[in-house]
Order: sequence, then C-alpha cells, then structure tokens
Amino acid sequence: MNGGIILLDKPSGMTSFDCDKTVRRVTGIKKVGHSGTLDPFATGLLPVFAGDALKFMRYTDDYDKAYYCRAMFGKTSDTGDKDGVITDVSRPDREDTDKIKSALYEVASRKEQIPPKYSAKKIYGVKAYDLARQGVEFTLKPNRIEIYSLDISDMTVCDDGVAVSFTVHCSKGTYIRTICTDAGELSGFGAYALELRRLKCGPFDVENAITPAELEDALRSGRNIFADPVVTLDSMPVTVLSDKHADDIRCGRKIPAKALDGFDHKDGVLCKAVSSSGALIAVIYQDNGIIRIDRGFA
Repeated sequence: MNGGIILLDKPSGMTSFDCDKTVRRVTGIKKVGHSGTLDPFATGLLPVFAGDALKFMRYTDDYDKAYYCRAMFGKTSDTGDKDGVITDVSRPDREDTDKIKSALYEVASRKEQIPPKYSAKKIYGVKAYDLARQGVEFTLKPNRIEIYSLDISDMTVCDDGVAVSFTVHCSKGTYIRTICTDAGELSGFGAYALELRRLKCGPFDVENAITPAELEDALRSGRNIFADPVVTLDSMPVTVLSDKHADDIRCGRKIPAKALDGFDHKDGVLCKAVSSSGALIAVIYQDNGIIRIDRGFA
C-alpha cells in the first residue's frame, strides 16, 4: 500500500488544510486529505489520510470524538473563540460557579445544536464563515447531536471572569464552541472557547500523534509514521468468505446474501469481508437479498 494514516497533533494557528500541505510536501504523496476539520485556533488530533489510505477515509465520518476545552465566562466572541472580537457581558464571581455548572450540564443534555455562523457549514454552496465575514444574514438549521459526557475539571475565578476547564465525549457534528456560547447565554454571563484540543477521534488518540514539525525528522530517521488504514473498519461486523465467494466479489459477480455462511445483517449494514486467511477483500452490504460492494480492496 502506498501511504497510510498519519496522526498529526495540530498546533494552534495552522489550518487543517495547512497540515495536508505539510504531509504532501514531506512525504511526496500527492493525494492527501484529513478527517474531521479542526478550527485554526484549536490543537490536537488530526488524522491525515495519504495515498491509498484515502479509500478508507469515508468510514471515519461517524466517529465519536473527545475534546478538552477551556472556556471563559463573562465575555462573548463573535466567532465563539479567542480569535474573534471579544465583548464584555457580565463578570461572574465565585458564588456564580454553580450557575455556570448548571448551564453547561443543561447544554450537554440537549439533542440538537445550531452550528456557529463562523463554521465550514455550507449555505447554498458557500461556507458559512465566508458569508459571516461578508456581513450576510443567514440562518443555520440545527444538527442532531449526542453529548455522551461533559466533565468539569477546574473552575478558576480570574480578572476576566470564570475560566472553566472540561472534557467532552460527543458524536460527530458537535461544535464545542457552541457548547460554550450556549452555556454562556443560558447563564447570562456570556462565554467563548479560550482553548480547544481534540483528544480522540474514533480509535485514534492524540497520545500517538506527532506534530507537523516532527514529521520530517521522523521520516528521516526511518520511523514508521503511518498507521494501517484497515483499523478504520474495526468496528464493522466481519464476514469470512469462502475462496469461491472471495473470487466472486473480486470479479463483481452477483451473490445472494443467504449464500454467505452466517450473514444475517439488515439491508445497508456495512460489513468487512475477508478471505479464509483473513485478508481484506471488500466492504459489503445487503440490498434486497443481494450482496453489494461498497468498496473493493482486492
């Protein structure tokens, strides 16, 4: 396989596309893309798919994620983060910390969230942050989300207000900046994201990531910087194919689902199909009793 997944620890100030460019330049691999864009001010885990690994990137779309955030209550930002225009609202004191906690936990219980206007969401083909910077008025529809946990680790009273550190485990499409701004609005103090760091993305962990600055030295020293992209399929059910059915799938022949031993999955459920020796053949699914190929890897 040409390429693989590089787990980058993105520094603040770089865009996710800057990270793609760095990987492209350092590795010499032209086809590069990342999974899960991070805001420029944010740091942390950014899985970058290079070369043949891009075939697997689509299977990361539904990954849960985990973040560390430090929010400032007492001010607002037009972008929801420290890079925006900061405006004083109402400075909270120590006795207001319970009110802030309650607001954060209330926001964490919600099942819908409106994305921030300074985001990559597209409105009629144009990114929301481009429209926002032009002063265009528009409305974003709420996303269905799931916040599995929000744990507050520190609350510090400072000159600007109350700084709150917390970690979040959430579904795809959850904006941590919006958790901050919504909790700020609910508490009446205003809030924005002061720091944001992605810790996990599906099976990947920032502890195994390297910075873009370390990437070139790692390659020069002969260190293997690529993670096996097959790991992106680990959460899928596995179907072991006979030699005949493995050959049928390689050749694109039609196979009735009932002909596969032990295949009892509902229509549309993606499954990892492997040979009797464990080699990856394809990602398959059932459609009205017929096996379809979502992606072949033969």
